[in-house]
Amino acid sequence: MTAIDLDKLDLAALLCSRVCHDVISPVGAIVNGLEVLEDENDASMKAFALDLIAKSARQASARLQFARLAFGAAGSAGAQIDTGDAEQVARGFIQDDRTTLEWHVPRAYLPKNRVKLLLNLLMVAGATIPRGGTIAADAEGEGETARFIITTRGSHARIPNHMETLLSGGAPEGGSIDAHGVQPHYTGLLAREVGMGITLAMTGEGDGVVITAAPGEKAAEAAVAGEPGTV
Repeated sequence: MTAIDLDKLDLAALLCSRVCHDVISPVGAIVNGLEVLEDENDASMKAFALDLIAKSARQASARLQFARLAFGAAGSAGAQIDTGDAEQVARGFIQDDRTTLEWHVPRAYLPKNRVKLLLNLLMVAGATIPRGGTIAADAEGEGETARFIITTRGSHARIPNHMETLLSGGAPEGGSIDAHGVQPHYTGLLAREVGMGITLAMTGEGDGVVITAAPGEKAAEAAVAGEPGTV
């Protein structure tokens, strides 16, 4: 595997592109709704436009709030983040007509990079169920021995191509990372920063994926026990 070391400016640019990609769709829908309000006299069309604007504004706000915690500074160096706040932004970002979030992480103040890792693992988890389903977030242990376990279930669940490579800091085919690949790459950077390894494995039934982030030794033990893909 070829390791990749992104320049800081390139990493910042790709993360900004990723955030813009997530926000541009609801913002564009708001613009479309406003155009309908300006051009239409039909009451039903105006009602539809207002509903579209309201729904899209909530979606854009939820995505920006999530990005602020998942990618942003979220306070000064060494700051801690309330997992209750993480749950709130995660629900706004993930839950929709297709996907449900089950949150079982105890409420506590954790170092910001651990909380950012948890939120980014949820984004990785979403990529494993392209047609929607459930994402369950759990935490086990306390302090330096704690680990996160994200379990997904849904139709056509799979571990995306290059996901493990990107999480481990490697380069996908072609040797470069785009705005889609930068998020799992960033997740891997966070995991290594807090001294954790990430494992991915299909569930026994094959209808979901289990993602585990644990301190290095625990991650290795999990892989030996039958959870392949330690990165």
